[in-house]
Amino acid sequence: MTTTMPKPERFASLDMFRGATIFLMIVVNTAGAGGAFTQLQHAPWIGFTLADLIYPSFLFAVGNAMSFALTRPMPEGVFLRRVFKRAALIFLLGVLMYWFPFVTHQADGSWVAKPFADTRLTGVLQRIALCYLLAALCARYLRPSHLLIVAIGLVVAHWAILVEFSPAGEAFGRYRNAGTLLDLWVIGPAHLYTRDHGFDPEGLLGTLPATANVIAGYLTGLAIQRWGKHMATVGRLAAIGAALIVVALILSPVLPIGKKLWTGSFVALTVGIDLILLGVVLWLVEVRGVRLGRSFLQMLGRNPLAIYLFSELLVVALELIHVRPDTGAYSWVGETVFQAIAPGPVGSLLCALAYTLICCAFGWALDRRGIILKV
Repeated sequence: MTTTMPKPERFASLDMFRGATIFLMIVVNTAGAGGAFTQLQHAPWIGFTLADLIYPSFLFAVGNAMSFALTRPMPEGVFLRRVFKRAALIFLLGVLMYWFPFVTHQADGSWVAKPFADTRLTGVLQRIALCYLLAALCARYLRPSHLLIVAIGLVVAHWAILVEFSPAGEAFGRYRNAGTLLDLWVIGPAHLYTRDHGFDPEGLLGTLPATANVIAGYLTGLAIQRWGKHMATVGRLAAIGAALIVVALILSPVLPIGKKLWTGSFVALTVGIDLILLGVVLWLVEVRGVRLGRSFLQMLGRNPLAIYLFSELLVVALELIHVRPDTGAYSWVGETVFQAIAPGPVGSLLCALAYTLICCAFGWALDRRGIILKV
């Protein structure tokens, strides 16, 4: 006699949380002309804005999804092949995204091949791939209680490396902290983020604490499946979230809150906020049964990777179309259309929202055809 394990109960709130995250990510990444609102811009260095919450929330959502995928029975060989293949695919897509459009526009109007030697090897998708790989391996071989210890250990290890291996006074600086020095040594300046003069916000060392966000999402997904769709679950999420926010604020004088360094206090703050936000969504959707926006956000949550890639590639392609010698099509639309409607940050936001809805339409078309690019 054989038995089959029941499929884990799906929670619409988790899919909606992931969908809302990808929607906001595109809005922040594609601000139109006129200058975005301060809260829709990343903090220049130490500090925190709404924009800083979005990327760690996506990593948190990746962990949520893992809590369903990894609970299904799977032989070890199959698991390892799937995890490494998925991580490699996401990493490769990230590299190709930065290499795109594979040509560059010269001052004389000609086009030349874009050398791979100048292509960024780090980035958003690359960090997602590495964090997913590390978190999935830990989740496969460790108990949940041990996973919590690992998450804390990753945060503490990152803090210790910054303090012990950075030159005096540079642990939380931009250009000479241990993470920046590691990236310059291992990867080299030509393959790093070029807009920050040698510092890469998605560098190798920051992958350690960022993995803690994925593990937190995974443990949260397991807890919600165990606790069920109840008001008590909402209360527990809110209480744990509030406690983590307090911890982040207590630590901040000695461990500053900063996304670009991805400090431990930043991990505690973002996980805390995500737990509270997820609790609110859980209360509205699973407890109260609110259906407003459910189909739309679930659609986005089913295909976040494809929608994100489309949003990044399309805006690059549009900027290649020079309406004026120094102005691409997307910038031109933002200036001439949306700034005419509402000058300043409002027009910038309207431009980003319009573009994000176009990307959502692409996601809807994929969803109608059953095309899913999993993350």
